[in-house]
Amino acid sequence: MLLPVIGFLKNRGVPLIGMVALLGIAADGTAQSAPPTGPPIPNETGVIALEGTTKTFYGDLNKIIVSSEDGVEHLFHFTKRTVVHGATESDAAFNGLIKGSRVVVHYTVDGGEKTAVEVDQIGSDGLHEMRGVVRHVDRGAKRLSIRLADGTEETLELSERAAKDAGRDVGDAATVVLYYSNEAGHKVAHYFRLI
Repeated sequence: MLLPVIGFLKNRGVPLIGMVALLGIAADGTAQSAPPTGPPIPNETGVIALEGTTKTFYGDLNKIIVSSEDGVEHLFHFTKRTVVHGATESDAAFNGLIKGSRVVVHYTVDGGEKTAVEVDQIGSDGLHEMRGVVRHVDRGAKRLSIRLADGTEETLELSERAAKDAGRDVGDAATVVLYYSNEAGHKVAHYFRLI
């Protein structure tokens, strides 16, 4: 039953390790069921974010592998609702990313599968980076004030997702890195975290 799928992947140049990760094949060649999910992680519900680098794309399967900063590889599923900053469909989203892109993947976990809800590309074609000390976070008003290294202060709008999910452990006087876009003359923070 797996032979046609393996042949399909092999013809598209998918390496063996990718087939194992995508199909859950054991060393003896038998298919394995999804590993049991562990107990829920306290305070980790809803959308989670991971910062990393794109490594491998499996467009026909709507899968992407992202290597986190600590070198661990994570497999994410794209859907038609997955948004890549500037694109709205998964086909367009894959076309907007290239191998080696720095990204922040906002995802949910269901039954052990990580589904990308949004992918923010970082760099010249995506979000800009800013570092500083938080002066104040107002999630209700969707605002974040930050003091930069040169002593200047900026107030950014928070995206809907950033106001709800990003930097839950960040308070006033915390040192952070944040990623923002310029939208209609305003800086909008899409993600921020402690450093």
